[in-house]
Amino acid sequence: MASMNEFGNNLYTGKTSFPFVAKRRLWFIIAIALVLASALVPLLRPVQFSIEFTGGSQFTVVGPKSTDQSIAAGAVESVVPNAAAKVAIVNGTDVRVQTSQMTPEQTQAVAAALAEAYDVPADEVTSSFIGPVWGENVTRQSLWGLAIFLALTFLILAIYFRTWKMSVAAILGLLDVLIITIGVYALAGFEISPAAVIGFLTILAYSLYDTTVVFDKVRENTTEDGENSARTFGESVNLAVNQTLVRSINTSIVAALPVGAILFIGSFWLGAETLTDISLSIFVGILVATYSTLFVAAPLYSLFREREPQIVERDRRVLELRERATVDS
Repeated sequence: MASMNEFGNNLYTGKTSFPFVAKRRLWFIIAIALVLASALVPLLRPVQFSIEFTGGSQFTVVGPKSTDQSIAAGAVESVVPNAAAKVAIVNGTDVRVQTSQMTPEQTQAVAAALAEAYDVPADEVTSSFIGPVWGENVTRQSLWGLAIFLALTFLILAIYFRTWKMSVAAILGLLDVLIITIGVYALAGFEISPAAVIGFLTILAYSLYDTTVVFDKVRENTTEDGENSARTFGESVNLAVNQTLVRSINTSIVAALPVGAILFIGSFWLGAETLTDISLSIFVGILVATYSTLFVAAPLYSLFREREPQIVERDRRVLELRERATVDS
């Protein structure tokens, strides 16, 4: 514990420092590679959207003696050839079948075929239908929710920090988190459902919180240092990131552990897909958000500001004084 406290104190005073800003080119290359890889994932493994977005028919066989998924696929195929049925086990005991949109007659026939195939009473097979209009509304509202969130984020940060450059750096960091999280989601083969969208918005809010805390320290350092600072602007930003590093890591661990437990329980124990959808997006998002704040957003902000004439002049004076002090010593 003492060594950890000493480590945190060294980070705060600058005695120990990680080069988040100095090596930003490396971090940006890694970030771009991760974003491109995440964007290419859907080309190799198309993103699967849940029935709430695409519309269609859904059947649930409750308590069958066997959960063999091929039985369900065969039953649907016998009634509606080429129905492209998606079969999954839910709650560990039930079989869920999702298909494209069917007529009422086809729906009744498929329900009867599933009951016969799994040897269960007809009332143990439930069916539901989601129309294309409802799915379009869900998609549109989800996109509007994301757009409104990003717009409000940009506006609030610009007002709070009194500079649009922090807003741009924060938004780019949020987009980095969103793209990588969706890429991991697609790679894992999970469907994007309304629960997953809620998870995406949640991790964006978490990332925004983490970024705001770090940027607040950045503003404090760069403002209080003033003209008499012995550090360049980039060094002040880097110090702020190091000063908040332990807090960022601790917050991420504390947040990720319970979400990871929910993900494990929901996926491998209960088979609850809603829990799995939302917890996977939040779990991945928490880890990516921490990385993005430290290695993307903060170095980006430093890059945006370092070319301002006033900062260029101040950095020049700092380096000149430092060089003179070295020569004199």
